[in-house]
Amino acid sequence: MSGEATPAHHSRWRRGRRIAAITVLVVLVGIVIAIGWVSRPARLSGLILDRVGSSLGLQITAAGPSEYRLRGVPMLTVRGLTVIQPGASTPLLVADRVYLALPWATLWAGGDDLSIRRIELDGPRLNLQALQTWLATRPEGGPTRIPTLTDGARIVRGQLDAGDWSIDRINLSTDRLHAEKPLAARLSGRLLSGTTAAPFDLQIALTRPAVDAGVGIVGIATVRNGQSRVPLALRLSGVLRDGDGGAGLDAARVGATVRSFNDPSNTEPQLDLAAGLAGRVRYGENGLLIAPLGVALRGRDGMPKTIDASGSLALDDALSLNLQGDIGDWPSDWPALPTPLADSHSPFPFVLEYAGAPDFSGETHLQLRRDETRFDGYFRMPELSAWLDQLTSGTPLPPLRGTLETPRIEMAGTTFSGVRLELDDDDPPVAEAPQTSENAD
Repeated sequence: MSGEATPAHHSRWRRGRRIAAITVLVVLVGIVIAIGWVSRPARLSGLILDRVGSSLGLQITAAGPSEYRLRGVPMLTVRGLTVIQPGASTPLLVADRVYLALPWATLWAGGDDLSIRRIELDGPRLNLQALQTWLATRPEGGPTRIPTLTDGARIVRGQLDAGDWSIDRINLSTDRLHAEKPLAARLSGRLLSGTTAAPFDLQIALTRPAVDAGVGIVGIATVRNGQSRVPLALRLSGVLRDGDGGAGLDAARVGATVRSFNDPSNTEPQLDLAAGLAGRVRYGENGLLIAPLGVALRGRDGMPKTIDASGSLALDDALSLNLQGDIGDWPSDWPALPTPLADSHSPFPFVLEYAGAPDFSGETHLQLRRDETRFDGYFRMPELSAWLDQLTSGTPLPPLRGTLETPRIEMAGTTFSGVRLELDDDDPPVAEAPQTSENAD
Protein backbone atom coordinates (compact mmCIF):
# COMPACT_ATOMS: atom_id res chain seq x y z
CA MET A 1 0.00 0.00 0.00
CA SER A 2 1.19 3.49 -0.74
CA GLY A 3 2.25 5.68 2.21
CA GLU A 4 0.48 8.66 0.68
CA ALA A 5 -2.73 9.81 2.33
CA THR A 6 -5.95 9.15 0.51
CA PRO A 7 -8.07 12.08 -0.69
CA ALA A 8 -10.62 11.27 2.00
CA HIS A 9 -7.90 11.37 4.62
CA HIS A 10 -6.63 14.73 3.33
CA SER A 11 -10.21 16.06 3.34
CA ARG A 12 -10.80 15.03 6.96
CA TRP A 13 -7.42 16.51 8.00
CA ARG A 14 -8.18 19.82 6.24
CA ARG A 15 -11.63 20.00 7.85
CA GLY A 16 -10.15 19.24 11.25
CA ARG A 17 -7.46 21.86 10.79
CA ARG A 18 -10.06 24.46 9.79
CA ILE A 19 -12.23 23.61 12.79
CA ALA A 20 -9.25 23.85 15.10
CA ALA A 21 -8.23 27.15 13.54
CA ILE A 22 -11.75 28.55 13.91
CA THR A 23 -11.90 27.32 17.52
CA VAL A 24 -8.58 28.93 18.34
CA LEU A 25 -9.71 32.14 16.62
CA VAL A 26 -12.98 32.21 18.60
CA VAL A 27 -11.09 31.65 21.84
CA LEU A 28 -8.63 34.41 20.95
CA VAL A 29 -11.46 36.77 20.06
CA GLY A 30 -13.20 35.89 23.32
CA ILE A 31 -10.01 36.61 25.23
CA VAL A 32 -9.61 39.94 23.45
CA ILE A 33 -13.23 40.85 24.21
CA ALA A 34 -12.80 39.84 27.86
CA ILE A 35 -9.61 41.90 28.09
CA GLY A 36 -11.46 44.80 26.52
CA TRP A 37 -14.30 44.49 29.03
CA VAL A 38 -11.92 44.24 31.95
CA SER A 39 -9.90 47.21 30.69
CA ARG A 40 -13.16 49.12 30.23
CA PRO A 41 -15.19 48.10 33.31
CA ALA A 42 -18.02 50.45 32.43
CA ARG A 43 -18.91 48.15 29.54
CA LEU A 44 -18.95 45.04 31.71
CA SER A 45 -20.81 46.70 34.57
CA GLY A 46 -23.30 48.10 32.06
CA LEU A 47 -23.93 44.61 30.69
CA ILE A 48 -24.38 43.18 34.17
CA LEU A 49 -26.72 45.97 35.25
CA ASP A 50 -28.73 45.64 32.04
CA ARG A 51 -29.20 41.89 32.54
CA VAL A 52 -30.10 42.30 36.21
CA GLY A 53 -32.53 45.09 35.35
CA SER A 54 -34.21 43.05 32.60
CA SER A 55 -34.76 40.15 34.97
CA LEU A 56 -36.40 42.47 37.52
CA GLY A 57 -38.42 44.64 35.14
CA LEU A 58 -36.26 47.66 35.95
CA GLN A 59 -33.91 50.01 34.15
CA ILE A 60 -30.56 50.08 35.99
CA THR A 61 -27.81 52.44 34.89
CA ALA A 62 -24.53 53.75 36.28
CA ALA A 63 -23.45 57.25 35.26
CA GLY A 64 -20.10 57.30 37.07
CA PRO A 65 -16.85 55.35 36.58
CA SER A 66 -16.99 51.65 37.46
CA GLU A 67 -14.45 49.09 38.61
CA TYR A 68 -14.32 45.34 38.12
CA ARG A 69 -11.86 42.80 39.50
CA LEU A 70 -11.57 39.12 38.58
CA ARG A 71 -8.54 38.02 40.59
CA GLY A 72 -9.18 36.56 44.01
CA VAL A 73 -12.76 37.34 45.00
CA PRO A 74 -14.62 38.97 42.05
CA MET A 75 -15.63 42.54 42.83
CA LEU A 76 -17.83 45.10 41.10
CA THR A 77 -18.11 48.79 42.01
CA VAL A 78 -20.52 51.14 40.23
CA ARG A 79 -21.02 54.84 40.83
CA GLY A 80 -23.93 57.10 40.08
CA LEU A 81 -26.42 54.21 40.19
CA THR A 82 -30.04 54.82 39.15
CA VAL A 83 -32.79 52.20 39.39
CA ILE A 84 -36.14 53.14 37.84
CA GLN A 85 -39.21 51.28 36.64
CA PRO A 86 -39.68 51.81 32.86
CA GLY A 87 -42.22 54.58 32.30
CA ALA A 88 -41.94 55.94 35.85
CA SER A 89 -40.93 59.53 36.55
CA THR A 90 -39.24 58.88 39.90
CA PRO A 91 -36.37 56.41 40.49
CA LEU A 92 -37.00 53.92 43.25
CA LEU A 93 -33.28 53.93 44.13
CA VAL A 94 -30.27 56.12 43.45
CA ALA A 95 -26.84 55.68 45.04
CA ASP A 96 -23.48 57.42 44.87
CA ARG A 97 -21.62 54.11 45.05
CA VAL A 98 -22.44 50.41 45.20
CA TYR A 99 -19.79 47.80 46.01
CA LEU A 100 -20.37 44.06 45.61
CA ALA A 101 -17.90 41.23 46.28
CA LEU A 102 -18.95 37.62 45.71
CA PRO A 103 -17.13 34.26 45.41
CA TRP A 104 -16.58 32.44 42.12
CA ALA A 105 -18.78 29.62 43.43
CA THR A 106 -21.72 32.02 43.49
CA LEU A 107 -21.04 33.13 39.92
CA TRP A 108 -20.91 29.54 38.64
CA ALA A 109 -24.04 28.53 40.61
CA GLY A 110 -26.36 30.47 38.27
CA GLY A 111 -28.53 31.79 41.10
CA ASP A 112 -28.70 28.57 43.14
CA ASP A 113 -26.15 29.91 45.62
CA LEU A 114 -26.72 33.40 47.08
CA SER A 115 -23.47 33.61 49.06
CA ILE A 116 -21.96 37.10 48.87
CA ARG A 117 -18.77 38.34 50.48
CA ARG A 118 -19.85 41.94 51.16
CA ILE A 119 -22.21 44.72 50.05
CA GLU A 120 -21.64 48.46 50.56
CA LEU A 121 -23.85 51.41 49.56
CA ASP A 122 -22.79 55.06 49.81
CA GLY A 123 -25.48 57.74 49.69
CA PRO A 124 -28.42 55.50 48.69
CA ARG A 125 -31.84 57.18 48.41
CA LEU A 126 -34.90 54.91 48.36
CA ASN A 127 -38.35 56.18 47.33
CA LEU A 128 -40.90 54.11 49.24
CA GLN A 129 -43.87 54.89 46.96
CA ALA A 130 -41.91 54.00 43.81
CA LEU A 131 -40.70 50.80 45.48
CA GLN A 132 -44.26 49.79 46.43
CA THR A 133 -45.46 50.53 42.87
CA TRP A 134 -42.78 48.24 41.44
CA LEU A 135 -43.40 45.49 44.02
CA ALA A 136 -47.09 45.45 43.00
CA THR A 137 -46.02 44.38 39.49
CA ARG A 138 -43.89 41.47 40.65
CA PRO A 139 -45.33 37.95 40.34
CA GLU A 140 -46.32 36.11 43.46
CA GLY A 141 -43.65 33.62 44.39
CA GLY A 142 -42.42 31.35 47.13
CA PRO A 143 -40.60 32.34 50.30
CA THR A 144 -38.12 35.19 50.00
CA ARG A 145 -34.56 33.93 49.68
CA ILE A 146 -32.16 35.61 52.08
CA PRO A 147 -28.58 35.97 50.76
CA THR A 148 -25.62 35.05 52.91
CA LEU A 149 -23.20 37.93 53.59
CA THR A 150 -20.05 36.40 55.02
CA ASP A 151 -18.36 39.79 55.59
CA GLY A 152 -21.55 41.73 56.26
CA ALA A 153 -22.94 44.95 54.81
CA ARG A 154 -22.63 48.70 55.28
CA ILE A 155 -24.85 51.66 54.32
CA VAL A 156 -23.72 55.26 54.87
CA ARG A 157 -25.56 58.56 54.27
CA GLY A 158 -28.76 56.78 53.27
CA GLN A 159 -32.22 58.29 52.89
CA LEU A 160 -35.77 56.90 52.78
CA ASP A 161 -38.46 59.12 51.23
CA ALA A 162 -42.07 58.25 52.14
CA GLY A 163 -44.10 61.34 51.23
CA ASP A 164 -45.17 63.09 54.43
CA TRP A 165 -42.26 61.64 56.36
CA SER A 166 -38.70 60.60 55.62
CA ILE A 167 -35.55 59.26 57.25
CA ASP A 168 -32.17 60.74 56.38
CA ARG A 169 -28.60 60.33 57.66
CA ILE A 170 -29.13 56.55 57.62
CA ASN A 171 -26.12 54.48 58.64
CA LEU A 172 -26.48 50.69 58.87
CA SER A 173 -23.83 48.07 59.54
CA THR A 174 -23.77 44.35 60.24
CA ASP A 175 -20.90 41.87 60.43
CA ARG A 176 -22.75 39.02 58.74
CA LEU A 177 -26.10 37.86 57.43
CA HIS A 178 -27.34 34.27 57.27
CA ALA A 179 -30.90 33.03 56.78
CA GLU A 180 -30.75 30.60 59.71
CA LYS A 181 -28.49 32.44 62.14
CA PRO A 182 -28.99 35.35 64.56
CA LEU A 183 -28.48 38.83 63.16
CA ALA A 184 -27.02 41.83 64.97
CA ALA A 185 -26.94 45.29 63.38
CA ARG A 186 -26.57 48.94 64.27
CA LEU A 187 -28.89 51.53 62.72
CA SER A 188 -28.84 55.30 63.08
CA GLY A 189 -30.59 58.12 61.27
CA ARG A 190 -33.06 60.99 61.63
CA LEU A 191 -36.83 60.73 61.24
CA LEU A 192 -38.46 63.85 59.73
CA SER A 193 -42.18 64.67 59.78
CA GLY A 194 -43.34 68.24 59.27
CA THR A 195 -41.51 70.45 61.76
CA THR A 196 -40.55 67.46 63.92
CA ALA A 197 -37.13 65.82 63.73
CA ALA A 198 -36.10 62.72 65.68
CA PRO A 199 -32.48 61.53 65.43
CA PHE A 200 -31.97 57.97 66.67
CA ASP A 201 -29.25 55.40 67.29
CA LEU A 202 -30.36 51.77 67.71
CA GLN A 203 -28.94 48.30 68.26
CA ILE A 204 -31.03 45.61 66.53
CA ALA A 205 -31.04 41.84 67.14
CA LEU A 206 -33.03 39.11 65.35
CA THR A 207 -33.18 35.42 66.15
CA ARG A 208 -32.91 35.08 62.35
CA PRO A 209 -33.68 37.44 59.43
CA ALA A 210 -37.08 35.99 58.56
CA VAL A 211 -40.79 36.29 59.23
CA ASP A 212 -41.84 34.70 62.56
CA ALA A 213 -38.46 35.57 64.08
CA GLY A 214 -38.05 37.36 67.38
CA VAL A 215 -36.72 40.91 67.32
CA GLY A 216 -35.20 43.12 69.99
CA ILE A 217 -34.20 46.79 69.71
CA VAL A 218 -32.53 49.07 72.25
CA GLY A 219 -31.25 52.59 71.78
CA ILE A 220 -31.83 56.29 72.16
CA ALA A 221 -33.74 58.98 70.27
CA THR A 222 -34.53 62.67 70.69
CA VAL A 223 -37.74 64.24 69.38
CA ARG A 224 -37.22 67.92 68.49
CA ASN A 225 -39.87 70.47 67.54
CA GLY A 226 -39.04 74.16 67.69
CA GLN A 227 -37.46 74.93 71.05
CA SER A 228 -38.66 71.71 72.69
CA ARG A 229 -36.78 68.43 72.85
CA VAL A 230 -37.81 65.07 74.27
CA PRO A 231 -34.96 62.58 74.87
CA LEU A 232 -36.04 58.93 74.87
CA ALA A 233 -34.39 55.69 75.94
CA LEU A 234 -36.10 52.88 74.03
CA ARG A 235 -36.54 49.12 74.35
CA LEU A 236 -38.64 47.08 71.93
CA SER A 237 -39.38 43.39 71.43
CA GLY A 238 -41.83 41.34 69.38
CA VAL A 239 -42.32 38.71 66.69
CA LEU A 240 -42.00 39.68 63.02
CA ARG A 241 -45.08 39.16 60.83
CA ASP A 242 -45.96 39.77 57.17
CA GLY A 243 -49.44 39.16 55.76
CA ASP A 244 -52.52 40.70 54.19
CA GLY A 245 -52.61 43.48 56.78
CA GLY A 246 -48.98 44.44 56.06
CA ALA A 247 -45.69 43.89 57.80
CA GLY A 248 -45.32 44.37 61.52
CA LEU A 249 -45.02 42.82 64.94
CA ASP A 250 -47.09 40.54 67.10
CA ALA A 251 -46.76 40.67 70.89
CA ALA A 252 -44.95 43.99 70.51
CA ARG A 253 -43.71 45.57 73.72
CA VAL A 254 -42.13 49.01 73.91
CA GLY A 255 -40.57 50.54 76.99
CA ALA A 256 -39.25 54.09 77.14
CA THR A 257 -38.09 56.68 79.61
CA VAL A 258 -39.29 60.11 78.48
CA ARG A 259 -38.05 63.55 79.50
CA SER A 260 -39.29 66.82 78.02
CA PHE A 261 -37.45 70.15 77.85
CA ASN A 262 -39.41 73.07 76.40
CA ASP A 263 -36.51 75.52 76.47
CA PRO A 264 -32.85 74.87 75.50
CA SER A 265 -31.73 76.73 78.64
CA ASN A 266 -33.72 74.44 80.98
CA THR A 267 -31.71 71.86 82.91
CA GLU A 268 -34.73 70.37 84.70
CA PRO A 269 -37.30 68.50 82.57
CA GLN A 270 -40.90 69.69 82.41
CA LEU A 271 -41.97 66.08 81.93
CA ASP A 272 -40.35 62.95 83.35
CA LEU A 273 -42.02 59.57 83.04
CA ALA A 274 -41.66 55.92 82.09
CA ALA A 275 -43.91 54.63 79.31
CA GLY A 276 -44.86 51.13 78.25
CA LEU A 277 -46.84 50.10 75.16
CA ALA A 278 -47.99 46.67 74.02
CA GLY A 279 -50.04 45.45 71.10
CA ARG A 280 -50.24 44.26 67.51
CA VAL A 281 -48.41 46.48 65.00
CA ARG A 282 -48.97 46.54 61.23
CA TYR A 283 -47.66 48.84 58.49
CA GLY A 284 -49.29 48.54 55.06
CA GLU A 285 -51.06 50.48 52.32
CA ASN A 286 -53.14 52.37 54.90
CA GLY A 287 -50.16 53.38 57.02
CA LEU A 288 -49.43 52.33 60.59
CA LEU A 289 -52.02 50.56 62.76
CA ILE A 290 -51.59 49.46 66.38
CA ALA A 291 -54.65 47.54 67.52
CA PRO A 292 -55.18 46.39 70.15
CA LEU A 293 -52.99 48.85 72.02
CA GLY A 294 -52.16 48.87 75.71
CA VAL A 295 -50.54 51.88 77.40
CA ALA A 296 -48.98 52.24 80.85
CA LEU A 297 -47.44 55.52 82.07
CA ARG A 298 -45.59 56.02 85.33
CA GLY A 299 -45.00 59.71 86.06
CA ARG A 300 -42.87 61.72 88.42
CA ASP A 301 -43.13 65.37 89.50
CA GLY A 302 -46.00 67.17 87.80
CA MET A 303 -47.51 63.99 86.35
CA PRO A 304 -49.98 61.37 87.63
CA LYS A 305 -48.10 58.45 89.15
CA THR A 306 -50.10 55.91 87.12
CA ILE A 307 -52.06 56.01 83.86
CA ASP A 308 -53.25 52.72 82.35
CA ALA A 309 -55.31 52.48 79.17
CA SER A 310 -56.20 50.39 76.14
CA GLY A 311 -57.41 51.26 72.65
CA SER A 312 -55.95 51.77 69.18
CA LEU A 313 -53.70 54.05 67.14
CA ALA A 314 -53.69 54.65 63.37
CA LEU A 315 -51.20 56.87 61.55
CA ASP A 316 -51.20 57.74 57.87
CA ASP A 317 -51.57 61.29 56.61
CA ALA A 318 -53.32 61.99 59.93
CA LEU A 319 -53.27 60.50 63.40
CA SER A 320 -56.19 58.72 65.05
CA LEU A 321 -55.93 57.74 68.72
CA ASN A 322 -58.59 56.18 70.95
CA LEU A 323 -57.89 55.27 74.56
CA GLN A 324 -60.01 54.19 77.54
CA GLY A 325 -58.49 53.74 80.97
CA ASP A 326 -57.79 55.11 84.44
CA ILE A 327 -55.71 57.94 85.85
CA GLY A 328 -54.66 56.68 89.25
CA ASP A 329 -54.20 59.96 91.13
CA TRP A 330 -54.26 63.77 90.99
CA PRO A 331 -50.71 65.21 91.14
CA SER A 332 -49.96 67.39 94.14
CA ASP A 333 -48.36 70.00 91.85
CA TRP A 334 -51.64 70.55 90.04
CA PRO A 335 -54.31 72.96 91.35
CA ALA A 336 -56.08 71.47 94.37
CA LEU A 337 -59.44 69.81 93.76
CA PRO A 338 -62.48 71.02 95.68
CA THR A 339 -64.22 68.87 98.24
CA PRO A 340 -65.49 66.13 97.98
CA LEU A 341 -63.26 65.33 94.99
CA ALA A 342 -60.13 66.04 97.03
CA ASP A 343 -61.19 63.58 99.75
CA SER A 344 -61.78 60.69 97.36
CA HIS A 345 -59.14 58.06 96.64
CA SER A 346 -60.95 56.73 93.57
CA PRO A 347 -59.17 56.68 90.19
CA PHE A 348 -60.25 58.89 87.28
CA PRO A 349 -61.71 56.73 84.49
CA PHE A 350 -61.28 58.50 81.14
CA VAL A 351 -61.94 58.27 77.41
CA LEU A 352 -59.60 60.11 75.05
CA GLU A 353 -60.22 60.53 71.31
CA TYR A 354 -58.03 62.37 68.84
CA ALA A 355 -58.16 62.67 65.03
CA GLY A 356 -55.96 65.26 63.36
CA ALA A 357 -52.40 66.28 62.60
CA PRO A 358 -49.70 63.87 63.84
CA ASP A 359 -48.21 66.59 66.07
CA PHE A 360 -51.37 66.66 68.26
CA SER A 361 -52.04 70.29 67.35
CA GLY A 362 -55.69 69.46 66.69
CA GLU A 363 -58.53 69.20 69.19
CA THR A 364 -58.68 66.24 71.58
CA HIS A 365 -61.95 64.97 73.06
CA LEU A 366 -61.74 63.99 76.73
CA GLN A 367 -64.28 62.38 79.03
CA LEU A 368 -63.15 62.24 82.67
CA ARG A 369 -64.93 61.31 85.88
CA ARG A 370 -64.32 60.62 89.54
CA ASP A 371 -67.10 58.97 91.49
CA GLU A 372 -70.22 60.91 90.47
CA THR A 373 -68.40 63.96 89.02
CA ARG A 374 -68.08 64.05 85.23
CA PHE A 375 -66.30 66.23 82.66
CA ASP A 376 -66.94 66.06 78.91
CA GLY A 377 -64.92 68.47 76.80
CA TYR A 378 -62.04 69.32 74.50
CA PHE A 379 -58.48 70.63 74.66
CA ARG A 380 -55.44 71.19 72.45
CA MET A 381 -52.22 69.49 73.52
CA PRO A 382 -49.84 72.45 72.89
CA GLU A 383 -52.04 74.73 75.00
CA LEU A 384 -52.37 72.17 77.79
CA SER A 385 -48.59 71.60 77.83
CA ALA A 386 -48.00 75.34 78.06
CA TRP A 387 -50.47 75.54 80.98
CA LEU A 388 -48.67 72.73 82.81
CA ASP A 389 -45.36 74.57 82.36
CA GLN A 390 -46.65 77.72 84.09
CA LEU A 391 -48.69 76.18 86.90
CA THR A 392 -46.73 77.94 89.63
CA SER A 393 -47.13 81.42 88.14
CA GLY A 394 -50.10 81.34 85.76
CA THR A 395 -53.82 80.71 85.91
CA PRO A 396 -55.05 77.65 87.85
CA LEU A 397 -57.76 77.07 85.22
CA PRO A 398 -56.70 74.62 82.49
CA PRO A 399 -57.36 75.54 78.82
CA LEU A 400 -60.42 73.31 78.47
CA ARG A 401 -63.76 73.65 76.72
CA GLY A 402 -66.69 71.53 77.87
CA THR A 403 -69.12 70.68 80.64
CA LEU A 404 -68.49 69.68 84.25
CA GLU A 405 -71.32 68.07 86.23
CA THR A 406 -71.22 67.08 89.90
CA PRO A 407 -73.95 66.35 92.50
CA ARG A 408 -72.11 68.35 95.19
CA ILE A 409 -69.14 70.65 95.44
CA GLU A 410 -67.70 72.95 98.13
CA MET A 411 -66.21 76.27 97.09
CA ALA A 412 -65.32 79.29 99.23
CA GLY A 413 -66.99 77.78 102.27
CA THR A 414 -70.28 77.12 100.47
CA THR A 415 -71.71 73.78 99.39
CA PHE A 416 -73.45 73.67 96.01
CA SER A 417 -75.68 70.81 94.88
CA GLY A 418 -76.59 69.76 91.36
CA VAL A 419 -73.79 71.85 89.77
CA ARG A 420 -73.28 72.11 86.02
CA LEU A 421 -70.34 74.24 84.81
CA GLU A 422 -69.85 75.34 81.21
CA LEU A 423 -66.12 75.80 80.61
CA ASP A 424 -64.56 77.80 77.80
CA ASP A 425 -60.83 78.40 77.52
CA ASP A 426 -61.50 81.99 76.41
CA ASP A 427 -63.98 82.99 79.13
CA PRO A 428 -64.45 82.41 82.88
CA PRO A 429 -66.55 79.32 83.72
CA VAL A 430 -70.30 79.88 83.92
CA ALA A 431 -72.33 77.88 86.45
CA GLU A 432 -75.99 77.13 85.98
CA ALA A 433 -78.18 77.86 89.00
CA PRO A 434 -77.67 75.03 91.49
CA GLN A 435 -80.64 73.15 92.83
CA THR A 436 -79.68 73.90 96.46
CA SER A 437 -76.92 75.64 98.33
CA GLU A 438 -75.94 75.90 101.96
CA ASN A 439 -73.03 77.10 104.06
CA ALA A 440 -70.42 74.49 104.68
CA ASP A 441 -69.72 73.53 108.25
